[in-house]
Amino acid sequence: MPTPTTMSSATVIELRQYTLRPGGRDVLVELFERELIEPQEASGMRVGGLFLDRDDADRFVWFRGFADMAARQLSLESFYFGPVWNEFRDAANSTMLDSDDVLLLRPADPARPAPEPAEGRASVGSTNLTDEWVIVSVYVHAPDPSFTRWLNEDFHGAVQQELDVPVATFRSEPAKNNFPALPVRTDNAFVWMAAFSDGSQYEDARRRLEGSKTWQDDLAPRLRAKLTNRECLRLQPTARSQHPRSGPAAGAKP
Repeated sequence: MPTPTTMSSATVIELRQYTLRPGGRDVLVELFERELIEPQEASGMRVGGLFLDRDDADRFVWFRGFADMAARQLSLESFYFGPVWNEFRDAANSTMLDSDDVLLLRPADPARPAPEPAEGRASVGSTNLTDEWVIVSVYVHAPDPSFTRWLNEDFHGAVQQELDVPVATFRSEPAKNNFPALPVRTDNAFVWMAAFSDGSQYEDARRRLEGSKTWQDDLAPRLRAKLTNRECLRLQPTARSQHPRSGPAAGAKP
């Protein structure tokens, strides 16, 4: 089956958020990074960013990508009906209170993929964490092609200019979930993501964006009028994460 060589080449993406039992996150991350990355990729999917939620010690967030919806079904069947998940599922599931907070996404149009990771995946057993910050914003709204177009064009351009880092964008995949054993949310969502080298760079960028006249007079009022829900995830990559490379946006001033 076709396998995306990178997350940016995936046409179907899952954004998965797990609510864990108190103290369970370290257990799950150690198990996940030791046993569950390479077998998933051997089944035809690409495991991308793996994250600790900086605002919730009992939340684990991760991305994985697929070549297309047909490949997604085959890959998930291969992994979840296979020997590796059969061996480790009880240990993994014992750490979780909820694993159904999942958005099925596709690249926005035009595609604005996240920058590829600066380095290859760390080896099994690595425990080094960086101080990088990855921000994932989820905007839920009623289906509205013109609003989606505004988000991915005017909104994206203004946000990327103020943040001064690349901003990746995704939208809900409209196809029916073809692996119902793993539920997905039915929300219509627009998701944008940006990576920062550390907390200081993120805070400077956030203040610059939210203090701008464009944000206050145009972007924020339109979002308030259209969004039915919004989430902002402030994330720290795990040791073996393949998250977007942090750095200035293309064409940014030195």
